[in-house]
Amino acid sequence: MVLTTIQGLPMGNISFTTFQLNGFYSLGEWRRFLFIPYFLMFLLCVIANSILLFLIISRRSLHSPMFVLIGVMAVLDLIMPTVFVPSMLLSFLFDWNQISLLGCLMQIFWVQIVGTFQSTLLLWMALDRFFAICRPLSYHEHMQITNFLKFVIVPVIRNLLINIMLVSLAGKLHFCMKNEIDHCFCEHMGLVQLACEDTSINNILGLTGTLIITTADFIIITISYAIIFTSVIKSGKSSSKALNTCITHIIVLIFGLVLVLVAFLAYRTKNNFSPNSRIFISTMYILFPCCFNPIIYGVRTKEIRLQFFKLFNSVKVFSQ
Repeated sequence: MVLTTIQGLPMGNISFTTFQLNGFYSLGEWRRFLFIPYFLMFLLCVIANSILLFLIISRRSLHSPMFVLIGVMAVLDLIMPTVFVPSMLLSFLFDWNQISLLGCLMQIFWVQIVGTFQSTLLLWMALDRFFAICRPLSYHEHMQITNFLKFVIVPVIRNLLINIMLVSLAGKLHFCMKNEIDHCFCEHMGLVQLACEDTSINNILGLTGTLIITTADFIIITISYAIIFTSVIKSGKSSSKALNTCITHIIVLIFGLVLVLVAFLAYRTKNNFSPNSRIFISTMYILFPCCFNPIIYGVRTKEIRLQFFKLFNSVKVFSQ
C-alpha cells in the first residue's frame, strides 16, 4: 500500500501549526502599495471613532441610552480593525505573512465575536427606538439598566456560545492539505477548507451561526422598524427626530448586511469573483463600516453634530 507523504512522512501524521496568509500576492510588487489605502482607512477609523467616543463620554447631554449604545458601537469599531489591520499592513510592507494556528484561531474568534456584537448592537438600538416612539411613557422604565439587561443577556450568551463552538471545532481539525491561506487575515472558512478531514459539522455550524445571529437579528430589527413606522403613520405625529435616527440605523444596517452577504456568498457559491476581489470584499465588509459608522452617525444625528462643532470651535479658539 502506497501512502501519500509530505517531506517523507505519512500525510495522516501531518498537521500544520503555522500558516501563511497569501492575500493579494498575485499583485506582485504592486501589493506593497495596498498599504496606503488600508492605512488611511485604519487611521480614519481610529480618529473618527475616538472623537465620537470622546464626545459621548465628555458631554453630559449625550449620556442618554441611545448615545451610550452609539458609544458602544464606537468601541466595537475600534476593536475590530485592531485585530487584523496592523498585521495586514506589516505583511504588505515586509512580507510578514506567517501566523500560528493559535494566533489564527484567536483572530477568527475576535473578528467573529465583535462582528456578531455589532449586529446585536443594531438590534438593541432598534429596541431603544421602539420604546422611544411606541412606548414613550414607559421609555425610561424599559431603558433602565436593570430592565434592559433582559434584552442583553440572551444575545450575549448566544453570540459567545456559537463563536466559542466554531473556533473550538476549527482548532480540533488536522491541516495536512497545505498551510497557505489565500487571505490577508484568518477567516473561519479560509482555515477550515485547508483541513484534510470531514468539515461538514464546521460548515453546518457556520451556516447555523449566520442564521441564528445575523439573520435573526435582521428579522427582529425589520419587525421593530415596521411597527415603529406603522405607529407613526397611524398617530399622525411627525416624530421627525426619532425617525431620522431610525433612518440612520437602517442605512448602516442595509449597507453592512449587503457587504456581509456578498462576502458570505463569495466563499460558499460558484461565482466569477477573482481571489483578489473576494479578499477585497472580505476586508471591506469588516473595515468599511468601522470607518464610516461614526461619520454617518455624526452627520445624521443632530445632538452629536452640534457637540462636534462645539468641540471644533473650542479647539480652534484655543489654538489661536
